[in-house]
Amino acid sequence: MNSTQLASYLYPAPFGYLRLRRSGEGISHIDFVAPDLVVKDGGEPLSAFWQPYVQALDAYFTDALQPFPFALAVTGTDFQQRVWAQIAAIPVGETRSYQDLAVALGSHARAVGQACGRNPVPVWVPCHRVVPKNGGLGGFNLGQEAWLLNVKRWLLAHEGVI
Repeated sequence: MNSTQLASYLYPAPFGYLRLRRSGEGISHIDFVAPDLVVKDGGEPLSAFWQPYVQALDAYFTDALQPFPFALAVTGTDFQQRVWAQIAAIPVGETRSYQDLAVALGSHARAVGQACGRNPVPVWVPCHRVVPKNGGLGGFNLGQEAWLLNVKRWLLAHEGVI
């Protein structure tokens, strides 16, 4: 593994795979794996490092009301960190619009959308709970691809929103 690659673990979520990536002492990214992507590298085997994250995801996917028991230390700009904190505060079963968050942050909906799309740990920081003010799903994970929107739809249904 070269220095630019991060150790990873491939987690089998109900809608496909999540690639958990770590750097240093914790998880730095959670990536959705496209369903048509051939997964050649399953990552590391389940170890003591990955176990608490896997248990937390298992609990959430079993019961959406199970909160994630600890925060992840992710890096981003000050504005991104503020947006992600607002998103993390949205309760299970509820949504907020990009505009709602923008007003709360004294910003613009487009800037909130960009920060939401750059969330390095989706699901854990539930950017799927952010939707357009006029309805619909909006984008997800900086994409409009059908498979990503299906993941967002699945997560919102799992949480009883739709």
